[in-house]
Formats: sequence, C-alpha cells, structure tokens
Amino acid sequence: MQGDAVATTDLTLGGDTAGPVTATTQAGGNYLAVSAYDAGLTVDATQINEGGLVSATTRLGEDGARLLGGGYVAASAISNTVAAYGEGSAIDGTVDQANAATVRAYGRVESQYVPAELAVDAEAMANAVAINSGQTSGQSVILQQRSTGAFIEAEASANAGNAWDLAGRARASGNRAQLYNQGGSVVAEANQDNAAYVRAAATTTAYDFGRAEAQARGAGNELSVGNNDVFVEIDSTQINTGGVNVTAAFSGTNGYDAYVGAEAVGNSVTGYACSECEGRLDATSSQVNHGDVSATAQTTVAGSGRAVISGANAVGNAASFHVTRPSH
Repeated sequence: MQGDAVATTDLTLGGDTAGPVTATTQAGGNYLAVSAYDAGLTVDATQINEGGLVSATTRLGEDGARLLGGGYVAASAISNTVAAYGEGSAIDGTVDQANAATVRAYGRVESQYVPAELAVDAEAMANAVAINSGQTSGQSVILQQRSTGAFIEAEASANAGNAWDLAGRARASGNRAQLYNQGGSVVAEANQDNAAYVRAAATTTAYDFGRAEAQARGAGNELSVGNNDVFVEIDSTQINTGGVNVTAAFSGTNGYDAYVGAEAVGNSVTGYACSECEGRLDATSSQVNHGDVSATAQTTVAGSGRAVISGANAVGNAASFHVTRPSH
C-alpha cells in the first residue's frame, strides 16, 4: 500500500441520550482473512505499507452530554493484518509484513453524567498476525514482521462530571503475533523487528465516580504461542530499537474505586502447552532491546474515595514458557 488510510467518527450529543451509544472506527492498510474447515490451509502472504499514515479517531459527546445508557467507544488502527482460522485443518505457510507508516488510534468521550457503564478503547499496531485452530488441527508457520515507521500511538480519554462505571484503555504494539491451536502440534518460527516509537496513553477523569479505570499497555514486539495439546516448538528472534512509553492516569474528586495500570515492554514472548496431555514445549528465544522503556501510573483523588489499585511495570525483555492445565 502507498498513501494514507484515515477514518474518523464524530458524534455530538448534547442533552439526554436515553439508550446506550456505540461508536467504532477502524483504519487499516492491508488486511487478509482466511479460513478452512476439514481441509488443509496454506498461507503465503506478503503485506507492505509504504504510506504515510494509518489513523482511526472516534470522538463522542460534549461537556453537557448526559449518556444515560452508557456506551462503548473504540478506535483501532492496524497497518497490516493477517487472520487465519481452521477447524480440523493443518495450517502452514509464511507471513511477511513490513510497515513504514505512522499508525495512530485516538478515542475520546466528553460527558456530564453517565449513570451506566462507559468504556473507551484505543488500539494501534504496525503488524498483526492471529492464527487460531481447533478440533484436531495443527500449525507450522514462519512469521516475518518489520516495523520502521516513526510512531505507533494509541490514546484513550474518558471524561465525565459524574460517572458510575468509566474506563479508558489503550494498547499499542509495533509487531504482534498470536497463535493458538487445539488437537495437534504447533511449530512456529518468528522474526520481529521494531524501530518505531511506541506510545500508549489512557486518561480517565470524573469529578464524582463509582468505578473508574485507566489501563495502558505498550510493546515493541509481542509473540504468544499456545497449544492445548502435546507439542509446541518456538524459534523466535525479537529486536526492538524503538522507545516504548506508556502512561495511565486517573483524576477525580469524590467516589469509590479507582484502578490504574501501565505496562511497557520492549520484547515479549509467551509459549505454553497442555499438561494433562503430557505436553512438550521446545523454545529457542533471542531478545535484544536497545530502546528506552517506561511506564507511569498516576492517580489523583482530591476529595474522598474508597479504594485505589495502581501499578506500573516496565521491562526490556520478557520471556515466559510453561506447560499448563487446560481451562476445561
């Protein structure tokens, strides 16, 4: 792809809105979705975005808005996406993704009164792969992801004078790959390289509040490989040279419970297999982080509150491998 992909949703709602309000905006550069049922599936995909900008923006309300039914506001900007699904399938092949564009997602709500649940989600990614298979399936895939744009940025802002249940959540990633299988083996080779600056920011404000939440996560490279069966093999290389900056903030005066969390990681890999199946997991992982990684969680309650749960976590490289009991 060459050129920009920009999507914007604006809703100006003054006075009372009786029912729930839902507003979702999505922007993407390249998108591929494939599926197979009781058949083999071979994927050979190359996605390249050399454009300038992939941007999704959703804005809702105004200072006098009374959102009596609550709602959900989301903005998602993903430059390159591959999604594959199989049942009774053997999924194999190669996915090669490269992004040079700036990727931004922004969601915002302004309101006076929200006596219901209201959430604002923002998600930005340069490259994304999701492969899910079940009912006696298997996977054997090679993944190549490169993120070289200037910024990968997700920002969520949820604001109200009086809110019963208000949340702002933001997530930004340079490269993300998620593989899950049930009923066979998973063999995955992944090479992820991020040079973009990754920023995730979540802000929630309410003068009076019941439950308030601000959660943000940012990652240079993320890989998750799971199999609810016998065998998993992972060979992964992750290099992050871009900075990762994550902030989560809540500000209120009088209320009850506030939850604020910020998590930043340069490189992350997770692998797991089934313990009841006498599972086996073989993993080779190389992680190199040269970018600054920071996470900040800030909470301000100027008057009175009941509970505050807050935390911040910043890690250059994180790797977790385990054999676990399935949820059923």
